[in-house]
Amino acid sequence: MGKDAGRSELAPASDLAIAMQSVFVGKMSDLGTGPSAAIKDCIDVAGQVTMCGSRALASAEAALSDADVVIRLKAAKIELLGRTNMHELAYGVTGVNSWTGTPVNPQYPHFIPGGSSSGSAVVVAAGMVDFAIGTDTGGSVRVPATCCGIVGFKPTFGRVSREGVHPRESSLDCVGVFARDVTKAEEGMAIICEGWTRVEETGSIPSVGYFTPDGDAQIAKAVRAAANDAFDIADIEIEGFNAASGAGLSIIGRESWNAVGHLTETGLVGRDVHERLLASSKITDQDLAAAEDVRTRFTAQIDDLLEQFDAIALPAMSYPVPTLLEAADTAAPAPITLACRPFNLSGHPAIALPVGEVEGRPVSLQLVGRKGEDEALCALARTIKPHSRGDA
Repeated sequence: MGKDAGRSELAPASDLAIAMQSVFVGKMSDLGTGPSAAIKDCIDVAGQVTMCGSRALASAEAALSDADVVIRLKAAKIELLGRTNMHELAYGVTGVNSWTGTPVNPQYPHFIPGGSSSGSAVVVAAGMVDFAIGTDTGGSVRVPATCCGIVGFKPTFGRVSREGVHPRESSLDCVGVFARDVTKAEEGMAIICEGWTRVEETGSIPSVGYFTPDGDAQIAKAVRAAANDAFDIADIEIEGFNAASGAGLSIIGRESWNAVGHLTETGLVGRDVHERLLASSKITDQDLAAAEDVRTRFTAQIDDLLEQFDAIALPAMSYPVPTLLEAADTAAPAPITLACRPFNLSGHPAIALPVGEVEGRPVSLQLVGRKGEDEALCALARTIKPHSRGDA
């Protein structure tokens, strides 16, 4: 698809103008001739400062080299339009950023865009690009995808190179993609992921285990109905799911403190992230060891379930997407990543697929697949027709 092809069909000009607000934090100088894309501002581009949405890094040294994913995008002649805004230091899930400004959710402007890959989700939802690159440590691709009503894919941990991605060290973080449909997401993955090979649908009805996490009953009902329309589903229990989500929080907290905790001394970190980092500094070695024990048990449990089923289905967000006003209460967004974070802990691939609305708020079906079988998961996801706002 060329630079302008199809964009007027994806979003009206007024929506594009709205979505442009606070989305791009940097432009790219060498544009390709292929499909268009944008990259999150925690990914290195040679000669540019990787600010990670933080004033504390605005004066840092420019990156000396491109991240591996950027090298691959440039080699594919992708038209890189720019670097996208994000929740500061990738340590938040609302996408609200008081320093850079908050990207406006194109289809749901009164709701959060989701974080931390807020800008990447917004440029896709607005039809500015064919696909966008984000990162996902505890839901930071799947949550913004849900909030903005698009597809968000997190690959198996380690499947895509993180060289040149911040934070430098993480046992949870994955480079993933946003698109308006699964096929476009696969096209993006084929570029950034070495050895990606598209898998065709088998024609048989997949067997899927459906799990209902804590959350809103109406959301669970709507997502289950969408899964039931496409798959042969059986209700399952996942013991210790909430414990896995909590363990993920502990590991994210310790690893975030190790990576950027020193920036709290600058006085330049936004209040929400500053306070979250200080709280994370109190995570003990014993807390971390307990979280790793949970990781081991939970990963084995998910592996066992995926020997019985082709995939696991559940909501990507089991609680309603907050409005911007609701998100102003920093305590309110806590459950946003409950249904996503466990699969960062276990390392399994997961994809968020928009399936409609509940009381005017977008909801998404999340599918989780076997480790290393990302392409098969995407083939399964193609059977779900993406639902955008305004669809009948």
